Amino acid sequence: MRKHVLAADVVHADDTPLPVLAPGNGKTKTGRLWTYVRDERPSGGTTAPAVWFEYTPDRKGEHPQRRLADFGGVLQADAYGGFSKLYERGAVHEAACWAHVRRKFVDLEKLHQSASATEALERIGALYAIEAEIRGRSPDERRAVRQVKSAPLLSQIKLRFERTLPALSQKSDLAKAIRYALTRWGALIRYCDDGHIEIDNNSAERALRCAALGRKNFLFAGSDAGGERAAAIYSLIGTAKLNGINPEAFLTEALRLIGDHPITRIQELLPWNLQFPQIASSNAALQTTSP
Repeated sequence: MRKHVLAADVVHADDTPLPVLAPGNGKTKTGRLWTYVRDERPSGGTTAPAVWFEYTPDRKGEHPQRRLADFGGVLQADAYGGFSKLYERGAVHEAACWAHVRRKFVDLEKLHQSASATEALERIGALYAIEAEIRGRSPDERRAVRQVKSAPLLSQIKLRFERTLPALSQKSDLAKAIRYALTRWGALIRYCDDGHIEIDNNSAERALRCAALGRKNFLFAGSDAGGERAAAIYSLIGTAKLNGINPEAFLTEALRLIGDHPITRIQELLPWNLQFPQIASSNAALQTTSP
């Protein structure tokens, strides 16, 4: 599953904390669950979508750097500094997330009733409206529409930010929100030139929702080994869901077969390859990209 995900031209990545029982003192430490997602359906792709999780005992940048050492393509992620060295070597290109930009202005509008934040949200909303029109179309079609419709809007947003920033207190929340966007501008507009790329990293964020739900139920992993097992199960369940397959039924059948199945043909037990009437369903509807 990991090989399948990292063979993509575009990979979505994100991470979330996972409390883990620390040996000997009855307290928990903070481990990390990383998610890597391949989903080409928004750009008309037919390759099976998949999500692969990895557990690490901390959030050091060496973990994604090691995992993506051989990856070449576009990494769509947040502004986590641990990804920076990947971009420096040139084989990995950064695509940033407009949903992260938007959230900062949502907070400003709620807290301060900021007219500037409202204007920014309207402009960003127009970008998302264009994405809704072209979801599921081919990469070439998406790029062509973005060049005509999105590129002028992006230029207007940048110009507005650049004119507004000098008039603000540089410590204000609005100035911080604008600087967040401007310092990542090249990565934020990369999607406009490549129809394979999404406007945001919501594919990875959706994949992590199961981990957030899990924390409320089991509270913590019992050990680092437990974190690794959790990552494996999350990978199987998340991928089954992406492919429109009942996860419980998939796991039941995979476990039934795996004992006698040749290790050299393990790919036959991947969720999208394991076809039988009792668990197969129609492909999952294309998930809506929303801000």
